[in-house]
Amino acid sequence: MVNQQLSTPTTASRKQTLIIVGNGMVGHHFAEQLVESGALAGFDVTIFGDERHRAYDRVHLSEYFSGRDAQSLALCDADYYQTHGIELRSGEAVTAIDREAQVVMTAQGRYSYDQLVLATGSFPFVPPIPGNDSEGCLVYRTLDDLDAIQAAAKNATNGVVVGGGLLGLEAANALRGLNLDTAVVEFAPRLMPMQVDSEGGELLKEKIEALGVQVLTERATQRIEPGDTSRLRMVFQDDTVLETDLIVFSAGIRPQDTLARECGLTLGERGGVVIDNQCRTSDPNILAIGEVALWNQSIFGLVAPGYQMAKAAVATLTGGDTCFNGADMSTKLKLLGVDVGSIGDAHGTQHPGARMFRYLDPLTQVYRKLVVTSDGKKLLGAMLVGDNSVYDTLLQYYANGIELPKEPASLILPQQSGAAPALGPDALPQTAMICSCHNVTKGTICSAIDAGAADLVSVKGATKASTGCGGCTALLKSVVDHELEARGVEVDKSICEHFAHTRQGLYDIVRVEGIKTFSELMEKHGNQETHRLGCDICKPAVASILASCFNEPITDAAHVPLQDTNDTFMANMQKNGTYSVVPRIAGGEITPDKLVVLGQVAQKYQLYTKITGGQRIDLFGARLEDLPAIWGELIEAGFETGHAYGKSLRTVKSCVGSTWCRYGVQDSVGMAIQLENRYKGLRAPHKIKFGVSGCTRECAEAQSKDIGIIATENGWNLYVCGNGGMRPRHAELFATDLDDEQLYRTIDRFLMFYVRTADRLQRTSVWRENLEGGLDYLKEVILEDSLGIGAELERQMQHVVESYQCEWANAISDPEKLKRFRSFVNDARPDPSIIMTSERGQLRPA
Repeated sequence: MVNQQLSTPTTASRKQTLIIVGNGMVGHHFAEQLVESGALAGFDVTIFGDERHRAYDRVHLSEYFSGRDAQSLALCDADYYQTHGIELRSGEAVTAIDREAQVVMTAQGRYSYDQLVLATGSFPFVPPIPGNDSEGCLVYRTLDDLDAIQAAAKNATNGVVVGGGLLGLEAANALRGLNLDTAVVEFAPRLMPMQVDSEGGELLKEKIEALGVQVLTERATQRIEPGDTSRLRMVFQDDTVLETDLIVFSAGIRPQDTLARECGLTLGERGGVVIDNQCRTSDPNILAIGEVALWNQSIFGLVAPGYQMAKAAVATLTGGDTCFNGADMSTKLKLLGVDVGSIGDAHGTQHPGARMFRYLDPLTQVYRKLVVTSDGKKLLGAMLVGDNSVYDTLLQYYANGIELPKEPASLILPQQSGAAPALGPDALPQTAMICSCHNVTKGTICSAIDAGAADLVSVKGATKASTGCGGCTALLKSVVDHELEARGVEVDKSICEHFAHTRQGLYDIVRVEGIKTFSELMEKHGNQETHRLGCDICKPAVASILASCFNEPITDAAHVPLQDTNDTFMANMQKNGTYSVVPRIAGGEITPDKLVVLGQVAQKYQLYTKITGGQRIDLFGARLEDLPAIWGELIEAGFETGHAYGKSLRTVKSCVGSTWCRYGVQDSVGMAIQLENRYKGLRAPHKIKFGVSGCTRECAEAQSKDIGIIATENGWNLYVCGNGGMRPRHAELFATDLDDEQLYRTIDRFLMFYVRTADRLQRTSVWRENLEGGLDYLKEVILEDSLGIGAELERQMQHVVESYQCEWANAISDPEKLKRFRSFVNDARPDPSIIMTSERGQLRPA
């Protein structure tokens, strides 16, 4: 080990002294590669980190404000370095490098090296604005920076982020998470100017402003001065002003190259340590990796290229042949909950003659752009705002030079408009990059399988694929399953280790054999060599199957142990340990008397109230021990459970229809109420949402629901398998001009067939995409009864309808069931850790 006295490698150890300057994500990954390659046999390694924390995950830095701490963000256990014989000197910054003597200096001493690796990263750029050092002006880069922001926010009501790029929007999300009124100020004409064009930027601005974040573009701050109503005032180039209590600069990064500059290493014109393909600097004994390194006039500000440099640097030190040849800067992001994707030459400026396709849906706020070669055969770039669901497919076309479909636009069109299907694993070449974080190709995965990796877990262990950001998990699984099946290996699709069956197989067993308890199912069909109590995968799945088949109360003693937290207490647990109370308001129709009761209950129990997008009124902040009393009052007033906690029917949204609207052609409210009351007891593999519109103007947004009904002059048009959320999908037209009875019968069959055949936690949209034969097959089964099971499906649904009972009414009538509603088994007092604060006249979690 090195110490404060100059040390040189001894003949006995035959080890070289290796010093790593920087303990960020890339510096840590370099150390990991040393460990995994066995290189530590030839080196004594010391890492200097100027932060007091060991290496942590900067990618998820904003989660620090939502409960994560330095320990949970750390990239390794506290004893990782010591276990592997690496000395970590945290909080000890290197202040100088003497290249001639091969010595680094810190405030604590001088340390000799044989090989030196610079992984000093970058620092946040603060524009040279007069007043930028005022109290309340901060940066967003490290955990200490976040501590400073958090402390300043305690005495602030609003905050501004200077910079509308990736880091700026992350900082804005952090301020918003601290409950500050937030604004973003960007010098360029649009947000994220490097990733999106004017159309995409305008849509991104709309989506972010809809979240309550003010966006000011084309604003150059001239000076910062004391404010009148707030701590600070920003004065812009047109003399307009913006007052704020807090300013966070997140206007880009600059390479942390001071050490390199002062010791005479070759730098680029705009900074950055020049490196070659082996990550060597102009000094053969010094390497540079990560954001401090300049390769081919480029600084790579993403984690994945830094990891690739780390691998190349280890190869350089150990005589390997891995080189750094640049990196793809394509990115898939979620900023303030908004999807943004950028692939290759997304602006189309690097390829003269390139052709472009654009798709813009202002209603769903989705923008997609393709940049293709002049002959339309190869993808040069892509841009996505509002929906990244096609990102992985487009990236594979781009990264592997795969020839595009005959109509390239089909790749960005909605699915019902004839969009091209996603690339299957067999279409990907061996060089296809599956995991960019760890540089894992399809060929690497195939090699791991050939070497004995026989399942997804072992492939992850052998290649590290999907252990970084996790964005490649779905693609990795499809590649692994495909390659195993291609080798004649039967892919285990068992629901878990306790049952050698799929969810569909378990459903059939339960239905055919009339099994009504988990213990009986385990006894007859479970794996007797595993733990017979089951797990968090099979227990909720079996609970759902039993409820779907027999509709017995989930609160019965035999079923309670199978439920997750939300179903156990029949309420959704919130972030501070309180629960939500969501009574059913069928079709959004409610009497004044019931409105009064909701207000009285909310007032009595100090609950936060909100009208939802599903036309219900949710009450938040209920303590566990108060739930029975709250529901007692609601049930007495005529309410019943809204099943917001269950994988079941949630809501049936409707417009006012022909009753009030001059455009309405059918009574959409009446139909919505009929449907909600009919299917309110149905348990399913996942949540189900309906919408009923009284005319084709579609005010109830029925085509974004699992079941969508739109009125026509002749009856009802039925749409199926749509959903909103993270991966929106329009529902598809299934049947037209149905009368009421035909509509009920068709939905009965459709839902029970979904319950019977879908996988666990599979929405109708995903089920439809994976269903062999697609929509045509579904129409044959449901509308034409090709399998001869139509009457059986109707009978099963009728049993659910006739056996419905409100789960909360069942629970509060049974003293034994009420015993569960206590925060502590041995203490009747309320949970003291629940602390609330007031905001906009209501209580919220502190």
